[in-house]
Amino acid sequence: MNVLVIGSGGREHALCWKLSQNPRVSRIIAAPGNGGTARVARNVVVKDGDIEGLMALVRDERIDLVVAGPEAPLVAGIADACARAGVPCFGPDAFAAQLEGSKAFAKTVMREAGVPTAPFEVFDDAEAAKTYARSHGAPLVVKADGLAAGKGVVVAKTVEEALAAIDDMMVAKHFGAAGGRVVLEDALAGEEASFLAFCDGERYAVLPSAQDHKAAYDGDEGPNTGGMGAYSPAPVLPRERWNQTAELCIAPILKRMAELGHPFKGVLYAGLMFTANGPMVLEYNVRFGDPECQPLLMRLDGDLLEIMLACAGGRLDPSMVRVRPETALCVVVAAPGYPGAYPKGMEISGLDEADAMAGVKVFQAGTKAGDGETVTSGGRVLGVTALGATLAEAKKRAYEAASMVHFDGCRFRRDIGDKGIARSK
Repeated sequence: MNVLVIGSGGREHALCWKLSQNPRVSRIIAAPGNGGTARVARNVVVKDGDIEGLMALVRDERIDLVVAGPEAPLVAGIADACARAGVPCFGPDAFAAQLEGSKAFAKTVMREAGVPTAPFEVFDDAEAAKTYARSHGAPLVVKADGLAAGKGVVVAKTVEEALAAIDDMMVAKHFGAAGGRVVLEDALAGEEASFLAFCDGERYAVLPSAQDHKAAYDGDEGPNTGGMGAYSPAPVLPRERWNQTAELCIAPILKRMAELGHPFKGVLYAGLMFTANGPMVLEYNVRFGDPECQPLLMRLDGDLLEIMLACAGGRLDPSMVRVRPETALCVVVAAPGYPGAYPKGMEISGLDEADAMAGVKVFQAGTKAGDGETVTSGGRVLGVTALGATLAEAKKRAYEAASMVHFDGCRFRRDIGDKGIARSK
């Protein structure tokens, strides 16, 4: 079986790595891939948003399954193109992908489906948005409606910050067309967690809870990033509450999307805030999170290929999704300056030594292989992931491995997992 994995991050390295464990997989093509995917797949330089180029790959390489790692190809319609070509695709069609591609669409569907979420308003006009912000007061969350690489969200602690965020998004076009419309919603207080489920349009099978760390620096300080680390499970969402939570935020969305004529197939990711009034949905993603994907796939004991084919074919059996009992934790090693401007082309050392540690896997993200060395090519460079009997053990092992890799100016947060460890105590 030939599989095409679209994307170039640590998530895509993890997907290729997990899929390669099935003996039925004869070839994996990664488009465009990175230095890590090159170890288990063949990289082909096609951008993840180039639907025509990707479908040419599907034809030329006789692809049997397409796996969309990031959101961009899903929003652009890769699943629709695959359906027309008669090739299974793991991921929703373009209409359902609006759950991530449009914050306004997602909030509206949540409201229609009865999913608990913060009160909100949608604005196409900057002055109207500012008027609302002044009258509503702070704190207030300002979200660019479209895709902004996970960075189009500002939690404004003051009205002035909210007004500045509206200007950045709608006037200065800091996020391009994604900021032409904004969603303003009440800020929620609490602890966040990620909750993902495999879906086949009707049925779902939940994955363990996880917790991402978006802020750039320790103590959740600094600007938002694509994610500086994650662990699973998250004690804030224990096993005994997974089914109840799925009935709250997964099942209603599947029902509503089916009613709209676009059954959701793939991974549905609910970003949750656990407030004093119970869990509330902050947002939905229509693919694996990055870096949540890395610890989740380290723990997945089921066959990822068979699960994906079952989701695409509408025949998912929840018994397919088996999970190892260990905890897993991922530490993102980033380039200096990230999430702002950062240098590229720095040689990375210690990769093989860290990867050889028991219970450790180094997933490459912003890397490029060539001439016998691996160099940096992005802001989030590596996702050093480890298993452990406890969260504390997984953290110790992951940080020991992370300290073994090096490139000029490399940095990582030192507190990944601390909230979970404190809650466990």
